[in-house]
Amino acid sequence: MIIVIGRAELDPARLADVRPALTEMMRHTFEESGCLSYSLAIEHDGADGRPAVLSLAERWVDEAAIREHAASPHMAAFNKAVAGAFYSFDARMFDASNERPLKLK
Repeated sequence: MIIVIGRAELDPARLADVRPALTEMMRHTFEESGCLSYSLAIEHDGADGRPAVLSLAERWVDEAAIREHAASPHMAAFNKAVAGAFYSFDARMFDASNERPLKLK
């Protein structure tokens, strides 16, 4: 399994425009056979003049599934819809094994 953790900063004035593209991209991503989970959160909306911040956490069956996702038509449409909105994007990919439930007690 591959885990992806990412963070993006974007123009807060574009956040309202980006939301529908995010929703559509995620809808298609959930349907991909290699996607185990995909979570995206708006951490900061930029209302204070700082950049809006998005964070994401993904789980994929393998690296090939991520590459297929990146090359998919819905990702091309997403990238076109959000062109110029992002100031930065940093994502890291991790190999994961021995997955088990988190038990806090």
